[in-house]
Amino acid sequence: MDMQTLTEHLVELIRLTATDLPQDVEAALTRAKDEEEGRAKSTLEWMLKNAHEARENSLPLCQDTGTLIFHVEHGQDVSTRMITEAAGAAAAEATRRIYLRPNAVNPITGKNSGDNTGYGAPYLHFEEVDRKGWSKISLMLKGGGSENCGIQYTLPDSSLKAGRDMAGIKRCILDAALKAQGFGCAPGTLGVGVGGDRTTSYMESKLQFMRKLDDENSDEQLAEVEKEMHDKVNQLGIGPMGFGGKNSILGVKIGIRHRLPACFFVSVSYMCWAFRRHTMIIDGEAVSYQ
Repeated sequence: MDMQTLTEHLVELIRLTATDLPQDVEAALTRAKDEEEGRAKSTLEWMLKNAHEARENSLPLCQDTGTLIFHVEHGQDVSTRMITEAAGAAAAEATRRIYLRPNAVNPITGKNSGDNTGYGAPYLHFEEVDRKGWSKISLMLKGGGSENCGIQYTLPDSSLKAGRDMAGIKRCILDAALKAQGFGCAPGTLGVGVGGDRTTSYMESKLQFMRKLDDENSDEQLAEVEKEMHDKVNQLGIGPMGFGGKNSILGVKIGIRHRLPACFFVSVSYMCWAFRRHTMIIDGEAVSYQ
């Protein structure tokens, strides 16, 4: 596939991600709405109405169109440099078409690049797989409000009475949910990375957002913890947009990485209700979107 064709397909991936709420997320919001009443219910109704109109009119789901985070699984014969260049060109074109708001700001000068490109932007993570002529490009748009709710813990943590065990990990998850209330545009989703170093722990927490809300962790123990923490956080009564209610989060997803004996990190990333992610599959010349 040539550069121009790849760029055009990536523009469509960005459009879908910015404007089309994934079906599993919409289904979870609908279930949450049916469980609520009063202000919590009406808030969820407005979220769903917003999602419908965004999809119908190809308009951004949220005024904060977020950071572009690509996760690319690619065959051995695929050029990562071409994908990187095409992703930048697609981000600029999608901004021109107003699928995205200009969001890339130089941290030193304060100048906005105007097209969502710049030093390290957009962000891409690559993983080579044993296939040829095949790529899976997943895109997540992560807004600033939800990103600000991310937090990393170093265990043991005496302030939480959290040790280096599963009980300590659970305390971190509950603490992160409490600190996010009123700021993360609930009901959100929690991605948790346990282990690794400071960087890979956070990476693992964000990779969890590429999972479907209705999937089940392949690790039986982690699957049980995900369900338990989902129930416990929803018992906190934070509710949609912090107004109170039964649904504070839509899910908890946990991943692990081996760690150094001296280090034990628990990273919790927060995704707002506008849980924007889509995937593009390239198989030879055939392209499909999920």
